This record gives sequence, C-alpha cells and structure tokens, in this order.
Amino acid sequence: MKQIVADAAIKEVESGMILGLGSGSTAALMIKSLGNEIRSGRLQNIRGVATSFQSEVLALELNIPLIDLASVPQIDLAIDGADEVDPEFQLIKGGGACHVREKLVASKANKLLIVVDETKLVQNLNKSFPLPIEVLPNAWKHVQEVISEMKAISTLRMATKKAGPVVTDQGNLILDVSFNEGIKNPKDIEMRINNIPGVLENGLFVDLTDKVLVGKIENNIPVVYSPSKVI
Repeated sequence: MKQIVADAAIKEVESGMILGLGSGSTAALMIKSLGNEIRSGRLQNIRGVATSFQSEVLALELNIPLIDLASVPQIDLAIDGADEVDPEFQLIKGGGACHVREKLVASKANKLLIVVDETKLVQNLNKSFPLPIEVLPNAWKHVQEVISEMKAISTLRMATKKAGPVVTDQGNLILDVSFNEGIKNPKDIEMRINNIPGVLENGLFVDLTDKVLVGKIENNIPVVYSPSKVI
C-alpha cells in the first residue's frame, strides 16, 4: 500500500524540477522510486532538497543530486508523509523528529504533496497521535511547564536502542504533547506553542498542503485516491 502511493507520487514529478525529499517510511519508498526513474532516464535534471539526514543518505546512495535548502529561492514540488491528516489538509508531522527541516522545505515549495496510507486520515488532530515539539535541550522542562498550563500533557521522547532521549538532526530534544480534547484550532495552537521561549518548531503543518494521495486496500487490491479538501 505504501509502495503504490509512493509510485503514484512520482508521476507528479517532471524533468528539471527541484524536489523536496520527505522523511519517513513512505517518503523513503518515494525516494527509491525517484532513483529508479532517474536511472532509467525517464526523469532528467532532477535536484533534491533533503528534509533529514535519513533522506539525505538515501538520496546519496541512489545518486540523486542534492542541493542545500539555503541555495534555492524556491522548490517546485515537495513530497512528504504525515502522521495525521484532517479533512482540511492540516497535518501533524514529526514522528521521525524531522519536522523542523520538513516545514522549512514545505514552506518554500510551490506545491506540497502528502503521501499517506488510509490509517493516517483523522477527523480531529491529536486525538490519537501526539504533537511533537522540538525544544532546546536546556529548555525542555520550562516548555513542559508552560504546555501544562494549556490543558495538555507532554512527555520527553526517549530513544530506543540508546540510553537517554531522542536527539534531533539539529541537536535538540522532542516533547510529545497531547491536548485533552485534541487540537480544534491548529493555526492558533501552532502560534501559541512557537511563542514559548525555548521552542524551535512544532509539528503542526497549517495551510501548507496542496494535495494528498492516500493508499488503501479495496477488494484485496491496493489502490490510490486523492481526497477533496474540506473548506
């Protein structure tokens, strides 16, 4: 299911594009499909902007040319995954702790294409998936205290197969936040959290997504569809 939606996303790519290369399992499959298209010659003169060390390493292994985000005025198309997508195409991202660079790339893209499987579609954000917040290492406790005043609970994300917390590509920590009633006003919450001293960025992607491709199983066959945005 993830593979078929990743392949469908590559059909949106044209030769000569600057592409934002997303992070996560579905985005990784998309990058591999992109590498195949470049090797076959069907896509030419493609340059990628990586959203994480993960996507950078994978692109280099596949000989996809990369350029730095700071060197490009705009990105033609960014393709990325999401942890939650609501009917208005507002997102929660950051399950892989890459949301800061992902949001930088998304904000610079002429078009943001999100690729997910059907389980990522929700009516209300943050009901089941926590909102990641990247914080400076010496500020996480202060941010946690402020978050508690917003009727939310937060936990410091701990690493697996490593002692201690998750450390981002920028050398910061992640707080995973759950609001008591979910997030009903993503734009307001995004701004309020980002105004807390010590916060670098949070995982709410508001008014950035142009199109969503969804993979699902129908009659035991994986299919892809593009839902309409509810306004």
